[in-house]
Amino acid sequence: MRILIDATPVLLRSAGVKTYIYHWIQHLWHYAGNEQVLTFPPLNKLAALNHEGSMAGPARTFSQLGLVYLSNLQSNLPLLNWTTPKIDVFHASNMVRNPPRKAKVTATIHDLTTKLMPELHTPANIQADQGFADKVLKRAHGVIAVSENTRQDAIRLLGLDPAKVHAIHSGVPEVYFGAQPRPSDRPYVFFLGTIEPRKNLDTLLDAWQNTRLRDDFDLVIAGASGWGSEKTLARLRSRPPGVRYLGYVPEDELPGITAGATAFIYPSLYEGFGFPVAQAMAAAVPVITSNTSCLPEVAGDAALLVDPRSAAEIQGAIEKLLTSPALQQQLRAAAIAKARDYRWEVCARKSLEFFRALE
Repeated sequence: MRILIDATPVLLRSAGVKTYIYHWIQHLWHYAGNEQVLTFPPLNKLAALNHEGSMAGPARTFSQLGLVYLSNLQSNLPLLNWTTPKIDVFHASNMVRNPPRKAKVTATIHDLTTKLMPELHTPANIQADQGFADKVLKRAHGVIAVSENTRQDAIRLLGLDPAKVHAIHSGVPEVYFGAQPRPSDRPYVFFLGTIEPRKNLDTLLDAWQNTRLRDDFDLVIAGASGWGSEKTLARLRSRPPGVRYLGYVPEDELPGITAGATAFIYPSLYEGFGFPVAQAMAAAVPVITSNTSCLPEVAGDAALLVDPRSAAEIQGAIEKLLTSPALQQQLRAAAIAKARDYRWEVCARKSLEFFRALE
């Protein structure tokens, strides 16, 4: 079987989807066996993961994005039929609207936030996701959902055939398992995520402002700016008491920073999988996260769950966890056990079984 993975997201400024494509492709290559896994555009290897820009040169980036743009405009002209090799399966990213007609089409659903919480997205994002659902997901021969929660959302909100939608959890890079803490002058609680409305950072800052432990711990925040983040960024850059904002942190520095935290906190309003939570668990860090979307599924009993819209509840969980070494140890042990489910090897092997079942 020849499988062509649309790797267009590695050419864009992106967070979670780019992380998924980057690690997923490499592990599909490693475990493919008799299957041939190709990429669109053709990639022989991937450089170090960089969320802030394209992972290909300017010429390849602009030519690939131009081809995708033209193919999306020309619904009556099968441009991708003419420009892709002979294949059995085309796995589309959310950039493609007119996939090749010569192969079975599959795709990955990461989340349904544009349906559930449109106020947290730009009109362009909402329109793009609707186009992807109508032109790719509803016609696909099979769909991967990155969690069971996302699978159920896709079935309910998009009307997809349950038999065609398969939940396959994403993975965590091996470097997080057993990661060594980076030294720090003060103990800290860590948050990692793009600075945008869905991540709910202002409620976290409100909770932190009222905690009685600010003199003993810092709240360390890492993440690039996203859309609708001007007020939140201004607040971070004003240096609130007990808060350190690191901005975008390169991938190779994150395991040490994560492992060095006394606790990891992630009060996101909605997630499809929640990479930062799974990464913190793999690094044996106690987690506080939301009681919504996939986060209870991914965290299991390895986290304190809170209402993300309640600053008081977030504050209470912070104080409860930071003042209880016994609870920290309990969550740390549970995190190590649960994180074993989120290895990219497992994701790749299950994905290859998914592709083989299409024959």
